[in-house]
Amino acid sequence: MMQSMYSHSYLFGGNAPFIEELYEQYLADPNAIDEQWRAYFDKLAQAPGASERDVPHLPIQESFIQLAKQPSAARGKSAVAEWESMQKQVGVLKLISAYRVLGARQANLDPLMRMDQHAAPELDPANHGLGDADMAVQFNVGSLVGPQRLPLSEILARLKQTYCGSIGFEYMHLTDSQEKHWLQHRFEADLSTPRFDAARKKRILKQITAAETLERYLHTKYVGQKRFSLEGGESAIVALDHLIQNAGQHGTQELIIGMAHRGRLNVLVNTLGKLPRDLFAEFEGKKTSDLASGDVKYHMGFSSDIPTPSGPMHVSLAFNPSHLEIVNPVVEGSVRARQEHRNDSERKQAVPVLIHGDSAFAGLGVNQGTFNLSQTRGYGTGGTIHLVINNQVGFTTSDTRDVRSTLYCTDVAKMVEAPIFHVNGDDPEAVCYVTQLALDYRMAFKKDVVIDMVCYRKLGHNEGDDPFLTQPMMYKRIAKHEGARALYANRLIADGVIGKDEADGLIKAYRDALDKGEHVEQTVLSNYKREHANDWSHFIGTHWAHPTDTSLPLADLQRLADKVTSVPEGFKLHPTVEKVINARRAMAEGKQDVDWGMAETLAYASLVTNGYSVRLSGEDSGRGTFAHRHSVLHDQNRERWDQGTYVPLRNMAEGQGNFLVIDSILNEEAVLAYEYGYACSAPNDLVIWEAQFGDFANGAQVAIDQFISSGETKWGRLCGLGLILPHGYDGQGPEHSSARLERWLQLCAEHNIQVIMPSEAGQMFHLLRRQILRPYRKPLIIFLSKRLLRYKDSMSPIESLTTGGFRPVIGDSTVADPKKVKRVLLCAGQVYYDLFNARRDRGLDKDIAIVRIEQLYPFPTEQVAAELARYSTAREVLWVQEEPRNQGAWYQIRHRLEGLLIGKQTLAFAGRPSSASPAVGYMSKHVAQLKAFIDDAMTLTK
Repeated sequence: MMQSMYSHSYLFGGNAPFIEELYEQYLADPNAIDEQWRAYFDKLAQAPGASERDVPHLPIQESFIQLAKQPSAARGKSAVAEWESMQKQVGVLKLISAYRVLGARQANLDPLMRMDQHAAPELDPANHGLGDADMAVQFNVGSLVGPQRLPLSEILARLKQTYCGSIGFEYMHLTDSQEKHWLQHRFEADLSTPRFDAARKKRILKQITAAETLERYLHTKYVGQKRFSLEGGESAIVALDHLIQNAGQHGTQELIIGMAHRGRLNVLVNTLGKLPRDLFAEFEGKKTSDLASGDVKYHMGFSSDIPTPSGPMHVSLAFNPSHLEIVNPVVEGSVRARQEHRNDSERKQAVPVLIHGDSAFAGLGVNQGTFNLSQTRGYGTGGTIHLVINNQVGFTTSDTRDVRSTLYCTDVAKMVEAPIFHVNGDDPEAVCYVTQLALDYRMAFKKDVVIDMVCYRKLGHNEGDDPFLTQPMMYKRIAKHEGARALYANRLIADGVIGKDEADGLIKAYRDALDKGEHVEQTVLSNYKREHANDWSHFIGTHWAHPTDTSLPLADLQRLADKVTSVPEGFKLHPTVEKVINARRAMAEGKQDVDWGMAETLAYASLVTNGYSVRLSGEDSGRGTFAHRHSVLHDQNRERWDQGTYVPLRNMAEGQGNFLVIDSILNEEAVLAYEYGYACSAPNDLVIWEAQFGDFANGAQVAIDQFISSGETKWGRLCGLGLILPHGYDGQGPEHSSARLERWLQLCAEHNIQVIMPSEAGQMFHLLRRQILRPYRKPLIIFLSKRLLRYKDSMSPIESLTTGGFRPVIGDSTVADPKKVKRVLLCAGQVYYDLFNARRDRGLDKDIAIVRIEQLYPFPTEQVAAELARYSTAREVLWVQEEPRNQGAWYQIRHRLEGLLIGKQTLAFAGRPSSASPAVGYMSKHVAQLKAFIDDAMTLTK
């Protein structure tokens, strides 16, 4: 046989690509291929000079060339039969490969049997030169798991059972051979056939019965009320139950679930154990809440501790707005925070589970962003288990030509080489099978994995929607469909696993329990104390003005400065960075005022030294977008990142808190939502997201509107997330000037967020420390001037860090006699320095006072009133801002200022004229506008 393998033509021509693929398997794992092929390739590898070749495939390619040069006579007429035999053998191996790649296209996935099965001629044996006469012939199966030789008919049967039953696998897009072989062995070894015992099958029936019965009960009891039914996709409850009951075997202690509203009420009751009576109270409008606004029932989250064979499993369902998939990065951030809190370096104790809709999964860009985060250093969570409830209709569209441009709704997951398991939702055992496989894969390879559960939606988008209006033919089939519970019950009855009376009894028992507002049995642990639970209690009910001393003694500041300006011996700094480091040493010695970068660095250094962790992310946060931070130092003589970088803030003290700075992916929406989720699960960490330019935050407006600004009033979720938004009008055009201050102030109510526009470097030091040291956790929005980062007048003496704290209002200390002041200018941010310089240049120091309001919300009413009271004889108060009149703070704080006027004082405005654009793009026009409103501010009324 070995001689013939060298001498016959089946090794080249049309078979060459296949044999090259076989040779690639040999290079990855010689034991994965047939013994005869392995011997042949071994011989090629031993050929003279083979070990010195740089190209791995060169030996096999050269063998093709040499064989092609041999005259046909040399191959001989006697080789014809063997050549035909080997052609058949190669055809069998190609057929096996085709099923692995394309078998999912012929799988039985659609419960309604409406789905068009996409043509795959490669799955036809005839396409590989195989016919009926070959069905009884024994062939070598190559790497197909099982006996090494089988009749073609049995090979075909095994392939169809493995790849074309209720499950369709997509995994050949994975480039890691180990992962592919691991998956192949799992489902080829057992032919993708679940083998559950009777007890497990009864549990599956019980779960799917509960899912269906709850929906039907609600449908008849609360007619016409929205609940976004799970009917048609009830096997999702079975999948979650299987996951919860088995994840503990891998050391998992927490599962954090994110999902939109489809099926959410079912998950709350049947998975997390929410009492039916509490759900009924929400339907009946009897639910009382301490929340300022609350939210609809199908957006609410829930947490519980569920008993499993491996111990209690804490399961949390994240709160979620109607914006479908936006919760996904929030969940990822929450999981990462929990893993860090547990020092879970293996990322197995807390695991994210995301439940998607088919159209949303394919259509919403936040999924691409979240997948892109999954394997990065600062955002990875060790892999996510994705469950797509694929009802094949999206909102109203069932024609895939209108829903997506890909074959499957899950194709976006291939960007991170996630394996995808398509499964028929009417086969709950198959759903459990792929759930277990997904769990094991995630734990083995720390990567995302996707379960595409193909099902249907029995009702409309909501219960008041008539789906027959747009999908008449589909819903005629659905009306006749028995449902997954009935199909599975009949299957178990036929197999003798359960009697019909017992199956019907499950329905009655569940309905009887619902009538009492209870569960059939206790499904959650009560009064269980988790070791790693976060305690938010001491942040509840506190006030923003809680007295907090954020100063540090000079000796402590100098000790911190010495640490943050130290670099390892032999570490070559860039000349610009070396200049920054030397300047920071001078600042600590009092030879120079402290700039913004140093003030921020000292704040971080003080926190991590005292055990607090700091997490800072953004698209250029290590260096700082404006090259002011330099928290990551780069050795100019070393290429590798692990050797060529040094982070001083990670080397402050023994047992210090963690400092992590991340240059994030270019996706504001996913990253900001992720950081929100992280901060919601890390009450004692300083978590900050920095926009490259302030206006770029509008790419994450969904996260801002639906989580950051309203998460507390809707769901009671406290969050201390900080945002740094570069803001300031310097003639750099619309997107590089404004952080849309007016939008943020419009969102302010009920002390929900903090909006700060600091004008001095020392303020930055104090407000960052205040955010953690004060027992108060609300989102902190910092409007940071780009120009002031290097503006000397805005820098602070180091002594300003040794006393006091953050000042919400900074009065005018230069005014000699407040009684002689004729006009008071109120402002925020960098415009103060334009006003200060203009007043000095025009000799108006006695006539005009300038007061800075550094905290725009919560508005510091008492402090502003105290400053205005100093100038009770002034007749004019002007609010001055850089932003156009219809933007900025003016319309949002005008009513507050009017309420503080004294006597006959009047309130006026000075700023740029109203504009549709945040800023002008022409420097000449920018300068003209600046001059105009400064003139307005400086021109006293006669």
